[in-house]
Amino acid sequence: MRLAQLIVLGLVMGVAAGWWLQRDGEPSDGAAAHSPAVVAADHAHAVPAEQTATAIAAPAPAATGDTPSGLLLPVQGIAPSQLQDTFTDARSEGRVHDAIDIMAAAGTPVLAVADGHVEKLFDSKRGGLTIYQFEPSGRWCYYYAHLQRYADGLAEKQTIKRGDVIGYVGSTGNANPEAPHLHFEVHALGPEKQWWKGESLNPYPLLKKGDGGD
Repeated sequence: MRLAQLIVLGLVMGVAAGWWLQRDGEPSDGAAAHSPAVVAADHAHAVPAEQTATAIAAPAPAATGDTPSGLLLPVQGIAPSQLQDTFTDARSEGRVHDAIDIMAAAGTPVLAVADGHVEKLFDSKRGGLTIYQFEPSGRWCYYYAHLQRYADGLAEKQTIKRGDVIGYVGSTGNANPEAPHLHFEVHALGPEKQWWKGESLNPYPLLKKGDGGD
């Protein structure tokens, strides 16, 4: 009986030891949190690495000298020497002008500065009668404001050529009636090609280096 009891006791101790060894080998609560199933759940809503890199990457700078060229001076009879750079002039409500004002008598023909089409005809509180022109590549937008009136028959989506009469100098909008002029802007369009949205470029050097005529 003593030998049999010793054998039984040995078997019991062996089973117990195996159970303790198995228990010690189980992951703790902390380790379980990083098991493959839990890790997958943790990253179910994570931003992929390539998207994160895209989101934080700085926008590519515009190429040096990447501006429209060969622009016609948009007011008939005005020479490049008569232009004044008003691009950075202050305006009401803390605004910057972002344009050039070309002074001329009311009714002076306004000319298309380049080939393109009429993207939008718009009557705004500040700009009065305005024209937004896109050039063929869709990279640049030309904005003409304070017009007295449009050229007869001018319509949106109409193709226009450099030098075409598209309107007449005036003082509509918030312009001073005693100082009629053309407010002219150049915009670099974004990929959305939205007529109301773009990066303003200073028209003064672009018009000064033009020949001013056809």
